[in-house]
Amino acid sequence: MDSLGGIGVFVLVAETRSFSEAGRVLGVSSSAVGKSVARMEERLKVRLFHRSTRHIALTPEGEKFLERCRRILCEVEAAELELSEATDAPHGKLRVSLPRYSGLFDAAIASFMRQYPDVELDLDFTDRMVDVIGEGFDAVVRTGEMDDSGLKRRRLGPFRRVLAASPDYLRLHGTPKRATDLLRHACLHYRYPATGRLEKWPLRLGPDAPSPDLPLTLVCNSVEMRISLAVGGQGIVCLPDFTIRRELAAGQLQIVMEDRTRGSGTMWVLWPASRHASPKLRVFVDHLAQHLFP
Repeated sequence: MDSLGGIGVFVLVAETRSFSEAGRVLGVSSSAVGKSVARMEERLKVRLFHRSTRHIALTPEGEKFLERCRRILCEVEAAELELSEATDAPHGKLRVSLPRYSGLFDAAIASFMRQYPDVELDLDFTDRMVDVIGEGFDAVVRTGEMDDSGLKRRRLGPFRRVLAASPDYLRLHGTPKRATDLLRHACLHYRYPATGRLEKWPLRLGPDAPSPDLPLTLVCNSVEMRISLAVGGQGIVCLPDFTIRRELAAGQLQIVMEDRTRGSGTMWVLWPASRHASPKLRVFVDHLAQHLFP
């Protein structure tokens, strides 16, 4: 059992790349974490980490050992869950990071709370990259292409990025048919909070056609503000289709240049690879998949 505890410490250090961060998560000092790793290295007669004053990194031997250790911990968690799930309903605190636009999730979260009243939700809405383990999240929901982050993942569903405007705006200013038409329109842009860069509109251009410099009628980092302005007839907006479902259904917005855009993406839920999905996390993921992308 001492070896099993040491394995858990080793995996946490490998995932956080920090003795102090692992200690914070475990509630012990960084020196205690360092001593646990040192004891394991002494017992195995191999160095698991390269250490410097500011950074630590896994050695090749450490990388191989990490793969086995993750499988061991997953099996232990699975065994514990098999014993507890027969009698335990999903319960306890569940901390999840979600994309900043909360409108997609409001109905799903409300129905989840009604169905699972013993699960205590702690939700953080942000578009920044979060440290899942270091910041104590049980899971994160994000869009885009996922790299090999060492996290487990499940695909929640697809979405498209579309251009949309209100019927009143299009009656007054005309409906754009091609990318160059947008140069004569009010364009409402999104700025990424983390990088300060403008989101590029997914325009389908010819093989040698340059990307047009669209008018910067408005630039902001709020999805809700751009939706409100577009509904109010202030311009054309580029958004994921799930953010304007209600406005499209109500006729407040309509999609333009659908055959001249090519933006698509996927929404994912991710959680630490060393952890078996708990009952509360599994039902939360299932609920999102069912209600967000039915």
